[in-house]
Amino acid sequence: MSEVDLRLTDGRVLHGADDGPAAGDRALLWLHGTPGTGRLPVPLAAVAADLGLRRFAFDRAGYGGSTPRPGRSPADTAADAVALADHLGIGRFLLAGHSGGASHALALAAAHPDRVEAVLAVSALAPPAVLPGDAWFTGMGPAGTATLRAALAGRAAREAHAGTDAIDFTAADWAALEGEWGWLGEIAGEGSAHGPGPLVDDDLAYVGDWGVDLTAVRARVLLLHGADDLVAPLGHARRLAAVLPDADLRVVEGAGHVSVLTGAATALRDLAAHR
Repeated sequence: MSEVDLRLTDGRVLHGADDGPAAGDRALLWLHGTPGTGRLPVPLAAVAADLGLRRFAFDRAGYGGSTPRPGRSPADTAADAVALADHLGIGRFLLAGHSGGASHALALAAAHPDRVEAVLAVSALAPPAVLPGDAWFTGMGPAGTATLRAALAGRAAREAHAGTDAIDFTAADWAALEGEWGWLGEIAGEGSAHGPGPLVDDDLAYVGDWGVDLTAVRARVLLLHGADDLVAPLGHARRLAAVLPDADLRVVEGAGHVSVLTGAATALRDLAAHR
């Protein structure tokens, strides 16, 4: 696995990782959640290798080794992703992401439909443009509701809320973190290393204008979602399935925001089989 530090045209550095062209003739871009970094997911390594997928990823602006970009939208992050793919000589690619990474994956597929072959979006939030008002918060747990309502009130309110964040995980989620997807805890720790700034930027991006039109997505999208998700409620996935031109919603009963990831390897195999 090689690390990449790409100097972008605006002077920022985008830090990424790539396992190289020898890994396979198709490429998979992984997009991390909030908080997180672009370290490639260990629990999906074996299936990616079996599928002959070259894996690459990056730290969103402000996380890990990537320069902050306050005020960034999901469309801005999509442009960073394409810049990395261009630098690596990768044309079209599969996308996979969890939580906020899944939302950014959908934005990337909408902003650059010619580059995206297919998308696995696990536990995704929908943009407020397609689920407006209080409907966006329906089914969301108290911690997430408080955090994201603070984001709606603006940067100062969200920054004042920083440090009081809890998380709306179910018992199944906590159990999943004791298994192979405990890897997410490591990544969340790395993503929090520089303080709350990138988390604030993420939350402002989720509740703001994503800068894309999801009806522009041409790739097949597989939405994998837990029925008991309190972080990104199931209503978000149902709305995404209705809006996206070619989407399949796979609901896992009894699963929450993290525990649904136990089905990610199978979902990735199914997605990669679709040409």
